[in-house]
Amino acid sequence: MKREGIILIISAPSGAGKTTLCHNLLKRFPNMKESISYTTRLPRPGEVDGVDYFFVSPETFQQMVADDAFAEWAEVHGNMYGTALTTLEKARTDGIDLVLDIDCQGARRLKEQIERCLYVFILPPSMAELRRRLESRSSDSQDVINLRIERATGEIREARWYDYIIINDRFETATEELSSIVIAQSRKTFRMLDQVAKLFDI
Repeated sequence: MKREGIILIISAPSGAGKTTLCHNLLKRFPNMKESISYTTRLPRPGEVDGVDYFFVSPETFQQMVADDAFAEWAEVHGNMYGTALTTLEKARTDGIDLVLDIDCQGARRLKEQIERCLYVFILPPSMAELRRRLESRSSDSQDVINLRIERATGEIREARWYDYIIINDRFETATEELSSIVIAQSRKTFRMLDQVAKLFDI
């Protein structure tokens, strides 16, 4: 019996450092893969179909929705994004650890669809620090930043139903905490039984 893969769901308000933490986690665990989502948006320069996203037409996406092919999907800024059920099922049965960087809406839908996923919410140390990080990007207008701060308040309320919460004050500490969660999850008894059987011939 093959070890069951970990399905790790990570959510956070914009500016909390979720993307950087996910990249650090993938460097720390080379066997962990990033889930590839389907999207209706056009590829950006340098993006590759099947590597960054599966780029599909709105018609194809809607047909997949009608066929219940998605574990979760959502509309973001006029484009559709979704995680296919087959992506998660194949990773789990093949023993592949998978990390999903998705918003609270998608995470909640996923929780209703699939059992035994691991949910981690990343928080900034304060709203003032969140605003500072958003402003330091110099990529959004003040109106957009204010909207992200307003949205963050509602997203933070969702943290209560996640399995773990990490306050990302220092990236190094937050990376260690996230790594510890993954290691603990990988040592769950049901994931270790096959290895134990081989080691001790039982």
